[in-house]
Amino acid sequence: MDGGQIIHSPWEDAPAAGSATQVAPGVLWLRLPLPMVLDHVNIYALDEGDSWTIVDTGISSKRSVALWEDILVGPLQGRPVSRVILTHHHPDHIGMAGWLMDRFGATLWASRTSWLMARMLILDVEDRPTPQALAFSRAGGMDPDIYETRKAERPYNFSDICAPIPVGYTRVQDGEVIRAGGRDWDVHMGGGHAPEHITLWSREDNLVIAGDQILPSISPNIGVYPTEPEADPLADWLAACDRLAAHARDKHLVLPGHKLPFTGLPFRMQQLRDNHHGALDRLRSFLTEPRTAAECFPLLFKRRIDGGTYGLALVEAVAHLNHLRHAGEITRWRRADEAWLWQMKGN
Repeated sequence: MDGGQIIHSPWEDAPAAGSATQVAPGVLWLRLPLPMVLDHVNIYALDEGDSWTIVDTGISSKRSVALWEDILVGPLQGRPVSRVILTHHHPDHIGMAGWLMDRFGATLWASRTSWLMARMLILDVEDRPTPQALAFSRAGGMDPDIYETRKAERPYNFSDICAPIPVGYTRVQDGEVIRAGGRDWDVHMGGGHAPEHITLWSREDNLVIAGDQILPSISPNIGVYPTEPEADPLADWLAACDRLAAHARDKHLVLPGHKLPFTGLPFRMQQLRDNHHGALDRLRSFLTEPRTAAECFPLLFKRRIDGGTYGLALVEAVAHLNHLRHAGEITRWRRADEAWLWQMKGN
């Protein structure tokens, strides 16, 4: 989704690997690579004088370690990292947190849910898909060839790309004020993409560190997973958009977890809500006949879904279907192969 000229970035390009761009006095923007379709993550360094606060960290890999070594002696000028703040628990944001904690004795600041999820998922190593995960895939109507392949493979584990996180953290809560980088930052919690997702709003100079809650040209994945198959994260997402939109101003410079920093936040918040309301409307029209979650892909996504994106597409399709079901608009029943069939009530 493109905001045209209403959403604008002051920068045409991201900083090169191992380098940094100063987005405001004492605030550095850095970028680390990811081995996936979304091939990068943004991190931010806040100058504390004799040390740095780092917001998000990238994944743990040999390449990330080498880049972090370059960052530490280059943009961070050899000064230690004294604190790591996590916006949310996903591996591209938490992967190097434990490494930085061990290296410098840095403290970890996170919401309680983010810390618990990160610790649990890093420790939960699975060599084969669980029965619950396989049942979830069948319930979604997963393509049989993709299902058979995934059934036989070792599943993705957080521990593959996340350093262990030591015990002990500082809890960040909604409504708090955090002092970092010479600024006071108001904490406003998001949700939907990840529970208790932290966003930080500077009182001094209109900066917003948004993580994945607010992205400029893509919408973050809103997904339902085997851990909580009846969840309605889209309701959490829409509620968070309404809460955060109340704080949005055109003067804000948003520092997102992916893509480029941007202005035009009020318009973008409306786009993010409209994106999902439009998807729900398309589903309402499509579900006059019974469909599986996988059959809803063409209605929800404006790109080809292949093996690399299939899992994210499936969890997002289920999220939209669950939302309509919780609202009482659609019903479902099992097909012989265990897939749920979904249909609008009254059809």
